[in-house]
Amino acid sequence: MTRVRDLHDLRRRVQQQIETELAHQRDVLAELGEEGTALLEVIAALLQGGKRLRAAFCYWGYRGFGGTHDDAAVRAASAMEFFQAAALLHDDVMDDSDVRRGAPTAHVHLADRHDRAGWTGRAERFGQAGAILAGDLCLVWTDEVMATSGLPVDELARARRCYDEMRTQLMAGQFLDILHAARGWTSLGHDERIAAARQVVRFKSAKYSVEQPLLIGADAAGIAPDDRAHLSRFGLELGEAFQLRDDVLGVYGDPEATGKPAGDDLREGKQTVLVALTLQRCAPREAALLAEGLGNPELTTGDVERLRLIIRDSGALDALEDMIEVRTRAAQESLACLRTISGEGTAALEELTRLSTERAT
Repeated sequence: MTRVRDLHDLRRRVQQQIETELAHQRDVLAELGEEGTALLEVIAALLQGGKRLRAAFCYWGYRGFGGTHDDAAVRAASAMEFFQAAALLHDDVMDDSDVRRGAPTAHVHLADRHDRAGWTGRAERFGQAGAILAGDLCLVWTDEVMATSGLPVDELARARRCYDEMRTQLMAGQFLDILHAARGWTSLGHDERIAAARQVVRFKSAKYSVEQPLLIGADAAGIAPDDRAHLSRFGLELGEAFQLRDDVLGVYGDPEATGKPAGDDLREGKQTVLVALTLQRCAPREAALLAEGLGNPELTTGDVERLRLIIRDSGALDALEDMIEVRTRAAQESLACLRTISGEGTAALEELTRLSTERAT
């Protein structure tokens, strides 16, 4: 229970840092007048929610391996949340998502503002452009927050390589996602489909959600090379389990918990490991029905339920649960191999493992 309370307190401290940065950026933008704060408002709304897992991994990567500048580490960890906001803003545009965390996505909100004001041009185009620029602002602020975190220069220098890799690889991972979607799966065998989906999982989510925030914090603290290798494997295995769980929630999750409509991943046509496993296991007729429905934004609640049944009856959901369990165990094994991590660091990562993979369906 102590560790859970510590994580809740960390979430509060990270949010304070986010609010402090947003207030600073509001002052910076004040020179542009009221119109200059429009993007800040959609960013601030997005940054009100979330579990702050990426910040927690960064913070405990630092503290767990002997980092001593606690307040600076919290601020550095909050940079991970600005980076996540950038990814979400851009992702929602690319996926044409209408809802995020129970509220209209940024591009939808801005398009509605265009419509209400009766401005010229296409409201949809205005909303998309505004959301892309909001994401770009978050990327700029990510770098600013990290640079002004208060961590010593030598610690920032040690963390810089992984920090830069994270930013570059996520953008390429996002491109992989749209590239695979554009190419389609019709020419791929079952194993190739799963491999392609897992490649997207690794570079679009697993690395920047878990492994890289952990390593950024641990590198700043001065982690030993042997432990760094084990921590990297822990992060990759847990990061993949985390995204596979998210893929389950994208099909079966409760909208009250996920903040998105039920079955939204099906309407968006996401080529996930879960879908690949289903196509591998189900009969040709069911495979055709799934392929036909996947990516149809007009799917009704009944349509979604029929596709859910196809997935479940094929055994794909059970197979994916097995994959999550295998990767969670592998992460735990790597965690047990760490030699220089503190006891509280181990306890925090164990709790974060649970939070990252727990069922909510």
